[in-house]
Amino acid sequence: MRQALPLALAALLLSGCASHKPEDFNGTWINQNAIKAATKSGNLRQALNEHGPVFEWKLDVANQQASFSNGFEAADGQLSANDKQWLATFQGGQTEQLALDGNELKTTDSSGVEQTFVRAKQPGNAPLGGSFEKALYQAYLGGEWKIVEGQGTGSKVQFADNGSVTGLPGPDRYALCLAGDCASMGGSNDSLWLERNQRGAPFIFKREGDTLEIFQAVNRAKPDEMPQLAAGNRQWVLERD
Repeated sequence: MRQALPLALAALLLSGCASHKPEDFNGTWINQNAIKAATKSGNLRQALNEHGPVFEWKLDVANQQASFSNGFEAADGQLSANDKQWLATFQGGQTEQLALDGNELKTTDSSGVEQTFVRAKQPGNAPLGGSFEKALYQAYLGGEWKIVEGQGTGSKVQFADNGSVTGLPGPDRYALCLAGDCASMGGSNDSLWLERNQRGAPFIFKREGDTLEIFQAVNRAKPDEMPQLAAGNRQWVLERD
């Protein structure tokens, strides 16, 4: 049976890490840099590509558990103290070094790629990746939008951080495409899923400042190829108040 990492031993091994206690690593950490970049530029795919590949960490010192999400897949590993560093080890030999810098979590993978994370404000019981997604939805699509072109012109639209949407004719749920197959199918396009009663379809969107354009997704791939989605007819134009 795996033994819990003794906090006293961890404190000794990490004596060179200044004022941080082992338990300071505990909790959910999200990639705020990716959220800021997406919100500022409007280009979601570009921001996630440039500031990924990991978007959320969950750390549990007492149980030696470390997990991360890349927006599509999750990985569970073992957390340990090694040579004055926290080390997260995953199946296949993948490792990540973890360190605290003030209130930020710094990670470095085996190839030297560094990322920075901040503690999630209200993680609650959100599943792995859910805290990042909620924070992204709030920052990227939060507030009140108005349909200025398309069916329902004049209606007020709100995208909630739990994936619900009100005011759009038809759909009542949405999800931004962050990674995985939906990202591959969309290529360089930003895409989202809209549905009602568990029946829906992908759409291409463009967000510039407080203007959001939503297009029908057209599949340009052959029947035996992976779908390649491009923007078709424009469905809606929304402006944020």
